[in-house]
Amino acid sequence: MRYLTAGESHGPQLTTILEGVPAGLTLLAEHINTELARRQKGYGRGRRMQIEKDEVNILSGVRHGKTLGSPITLVVENRDWKHWTKIMAIEPVEEEEVKRKVSRPRPGHADLNGAIKYGHRDMRNVLERSSARETTVRVAAGAVAKRILAELGIQVVGHVLEIGGVRAQHLSYSSLEELQRVTEESPVRCFDQEAAVKMMEAIDEAKKNGDSIGGIVEVIVEGVPVGVGSYVHYDRKLDAKIAAAIVSINAFKGVEFGIGFEAARRPGSEVHDEIIWNDTEGFKRRTNRAGGFEGGMTTGMPIIVRGVMKPIPTLYKPLQSVDIDTKEPFAASIERSDSCAVPAASVVAEAVVAWEIASAIVDQFGQDRMDVIKENVENMRRYAREF
Repeated sequence: MRYLTAGESHGPQLTTILEGVPAGLTLLAEHINTELARRQKGYGRGRRMQIEKDEVNILSGVRHGKTLGSPITLVVENRDWKHWTKIMAIEPVEEEEVKRKVSRPRPGHADLNGAIKYGHRDMRNVLERSSARETTVRVAAGAVAKRILAELGIQVVGHVLEIGGVRAQHLSYSSLEELQRVTEESPVRCFDQEAAVKMMEAIDEAKKNGDSIGGIVEVIVEGVPVGVGSYVHYDRKLDAKIAAAIVSINAFKGVEFGIGFEAARRPGSEVHDEIIWNDTEGFKRRTNRAGGFEGGMTTGMPIIVRGVMKPIPTLYKPLQSVDIDTKEPFAASIERSDSCAVPAASVVAEAVVAWEIASAIVDQFGQDRMDVIKENVENMRRYAREF
């Protein structure tokens, strides 16, 4: 499976075309709209989320609520487009009519290096596409992937571990259902309610100071069969694909699995997971410090992956920059922004992880039909139990 996205932040719409989604998958607009609504929530979001109410139009690849096996086109219209029709016009306009030209690159954004790469003197040509608004349709693609996984009995849940240095401490949930239920009710998607209050206070403080803060999100996946991925080639290792997907999210700067970087500070006896066996479940690991992966393949244990999001670089107390036309120092230009987008980013992280896992499963267990894939996955689970 693969997908391509198109569209600018303030353009008429965002579009994604999904290829390789199996035939026979139940898919309704509401499945996608639920995920789009989740992305728009979260303490610290800016005014853009009050303007947009993201809803998908499914334009191809689905008939009578079932996927056809042909490319699926998903479109999300930008409701704010009516205010940007001249600024973002497709047809040529006179230079003096161009409004809100950006010649002052913002530190931490793609503005300057993107302008140098493509030869743009108006950096709006860069920031419109490099904006995290594009993650809207990545979440839509992830919603389709989550439908595939749900039919295979695989759960995907994302939540927030840390914001602005405040870290969740109480994470004793009994199931992914409980984790999801509690975090969906939290304004910052945090299971630890005491930490959630402190996180919101940190966001308020940053907003008052015209600043922004980042954090850490975690995605947990249960139910993936053993052996998804491969040790044979570097580009078929599933943990590597997931790592790339996480870091591809706007403002994400790091990723880890299981105990992650903590492994550098522990001896091997406290890092590797002992193998156990019983006649009901077959082989298991006593612990899950590896986060569900060994040798680029799933172990059958829950996949646990975390991503680090830096503070959003658009600040209401702008950092110093240099005008690319005059070469004079200026305070960087301000685009409408959030003070913290970590809760929303956890939804995006769910989506990209779900896509990579679903893609690997479809590739490995049968590409064309959901009923065949289901049968093959169940056969693999049975084989692993009896191995």
